Amino acid sequence: MNSKPHDCGVFTDRTKPPFVVSVQYPYMSATAAAPTSDLTDKQRQILAYLREKGQMKTYFKSRLIGEALGLSAKEVGSNMTAICEGNFDVDVEKWGYSSGTTWKVTV
Repeated sequence: MNSKPHDCGVFTDRTKPPFVVSVQYPYMSATAAAPTSDLTDKQRQILAYLREKGQMKTYFKSRLIGEALGLSAKEVGSNMTAICEGNFDVDVEKWGYSSGTTWKVTV
């Protein structure tokens, strides 16, 4: 059988969807999550931090995330956009602006 490298063998050329459905990513939820390969290193670092800390906490300040990861609050804020707009197993929304940006995180 002459198969393509990513072909899982379940679909024929006529029925194969336009994307591979058999790929599994760490931290998969019941809904499909976007691959983190589309994120920069800083964004992946922030996402991993939120996955870990979001189990115990809901609200995060950019400044405190930055302190934990060696980033500035501005770097955190500018990189959060990709996480907020992406389809990940972590939901992030801007929550407050007083004395720095607060993010509401749901894992």
